[in-house]
Amino acid sequence: GSPERVLQVLPRQCSHPRLPGRGDALGTGARARRTSLVVSYTTNGYPTEYIPTAFDNFSAVVSVDGRPVRLQLCDTAGQDEFDKLRPLCYTNTDIFLLCFSVVSPSSFQNVSEKWVPEIRCHCPKAPIILVGTQSDLREDVKVLIELDKCKEKPVPEEAAKLCAEEIKAASYIECSALTQKNLKEVFDAAIVAGIQYSDTQQQPKKSKSRTPDKMKNLSKSWWKKYCCFV
Repeated sequence: GSPERVLQVLPRQCSHPRLPGRGDALGTGARARRTSLVVSYTTNGYPTEYIPTAFDNFSAVVSVDGRPVRLQLCDTAGQDEFDKLRPLCYTNTDIFLLCFSVVSPSSFQNVSEKWVPEIRCHCPKAPIILVGTQSDLREDVKVLIELDKCKEKPVPEEAAKLCAEEIKAASYIECSALTQKNLKEVFDAAIVAGIQYSDTQQQPKKSKSRTPDKMKNLSKSWWKKYCCFV
């Protein structure tokens, strides 16, 4: 069959993944939320336990335009003590998933104050997808009461979209790892942006290739997860 392509994805929670593609996910106390996002996607189930580590690596193989693509997801710790270690995962990252909780204004503030500067310092051109996690808690009464005690409210979707424009993110998507709402859309967007970026890096002197129509619309009829690994 066709040779497998790899994308490096790095999630950052504020917490992110990478594509072949490689991706990265980033964040702080958001680490557990970010990990839940990745685990929910790769296993189709919500994690019941979370054991913190410096780095967690996840892998999933999907079909993109009829060809296998392995998503290599590197979930990194966001605490300050890991500031010097995190960049080790940034090399060759094709896409960053920059996550914050929509019910944590402080994590949203960290997007522009901490994570974007750090990412751009090491990966000036790699695409970023801004992800608002825990969307299922926007209307949760208990959460709203706790926020009100601190005179805070959930992060408005309009504010998040404006932030995405300001940091020049490829897109902004809100999702829930618990209900899996828009979870697939997050990684579909990561695949498209990651592949486009990877192609420009591998073929810098060639004209920009046209994105296949199927990649533009990752419909459920053709998109298929073959397997996943922990």
